[in-house]
Amino acid sequence: MTIFSNIRFRAAALLAGLALALSGCFMTPGKFTSELAITGPDSFTFSYEGEIFFLGLSKLAQMDAGKAEFIPNECYEDETFEPRDCSEEELAAQRADWEAGAAERAEQEKKTAQQMSALMGGIDPSDPKAADELVKILQRQKGWERVVHKGDGVFDVSYRITGTMGHDFMFPLIEGFPTTNPFVQVYLRKGGQVRVNAPGFAMQNSDSSGLGTILGAGSFAGLAAMGAAEEAREAGKEPAEIPGVPQIDGTFTVRAAPGMRILANNTDEGPVAGTAGDALVWQINPRTAQAPTALIAAGN
Repeated sequence: MTIFSNIRFRAAALLAGLALALSGCFMTPGKFTSELAITGPDSFTFSYEGEIFFLGLSKLAQMDAGKAEFIPNECYEDETFEPRDCSEEELAAQRADWEAGAAERAEQEKKTAQQMSALMGGIDPSDPKAADELVKILQRQKGWERVVHKGDGVFDVSYRITGTMGHDFMFPLIEGFPTTNPFVQVYLRKGGQVRVNAPGFAMQNSDSSGLGTILGAGSFAGLAAMGAAEEAREAGKEPAEIPGVPQIDGTFTVRAAPGMRILANNTDEGPVAGTAGDALVWQINPRTAQAPTALIAAGN
């Protein structure tokens, strides 16, 4: 692999880390189908079928953004800023700077591992058995009917649960994990109203998890790539796929039982009438900028 392609790959990896950090996403959906059915004034059923990506268990999180080996920076002409071959003296100076930062890099790696472990409920991401440990944690919780590690931090899951509307609801909710990264939230309001938000089913720009500190932002190439991806989304184009990170691609449906009223929603088409009540459907992909949301009058 050439130096240039090495740099491009690492820039893409940093882009992935930054994108996840900016969205607060140490967990993200891949391909999925999810449904929330409000079956009565005090009951609901929720399901999620498909992929969940855990950043901490991926090769992306464990690679050191190109710092584990010396990769020289490009050199440029002083007047034209055109790329050129670096001289032996310039390469030697770059290597000396890189070697001088070895202790600082080692300390940062240790800090990163500790912070990522905290996000993973105490699981050591570098442990070869980390994925198996997460599978065991999920399988002992109610609702997780299938949990299979497909590799590189991607899990194929089947989750289904039925409950009462006597309390708020959040998915995923994993024992020992922080609750900063919900895909779906259900809030109960006075007067029998139910508020549904799905922040995990959209491209977000807020950093609520602290991953920005963990992953850092030391590469201008990575920042430039991130800007290019954002420009592609704004132009309505499909952002380039990032190695190791599954692209979000799914359907989220909210169903309201007959007699309930949908007071507000941000779907493109609005409620679809059916024998089981009205349904709201969102098609989710990398261009989805607004998180699905709805307000439903479910009871008195």
